[in-house]
Amino acid sequence: MGVSEKVPHSLPQPLVADAMCPERRVLEHVTSRWGVLILIALRERSYRFSELRRAIGGVSEKMLTQTLQTLERDGFVHRDAKPVIPPRVDYSLTELGGEAARRVSELARWTASSLDAVEAARVRYDTVREASQ
Repeated sequence: MGVSEKVPHSLPQPLVADAMCPERRVLEHVTSRWGVLILIALRERSYRFSELRRAIGGVSEKMLTQTLQTLERDGFVHRDAKPVIPPRVDYSLTELGGEAARRVSELARWTASSLDAVEAARVRYDTVREASQ
């Protein structure tokens, strides 16, 4: 193959701008406020519900429950309910969830390393806006 020949992408590019695009729904679940934090937390180990809630901080029981159910439905999270008294439920990542967690963790690391640039951009933006009012 010559240097000028382009290698086609092996994966199709999702049309996430299309409201009916199925990839868009998955992207919304994985990158939601709580979805990202759940995936990152579960990268470390499996958690019981209350442990996960404490590890994340700030999430209500209702939102944690809804987000876990959504991530479980999408195949990212495994829910292991043990038939004991009192009931014990553990949450962990599936193989697919592990891959998603690695990718959102990369985004989180990039965000942390870019924070100074973001803060500087905010100051510039606010200064210009205030001067124009």
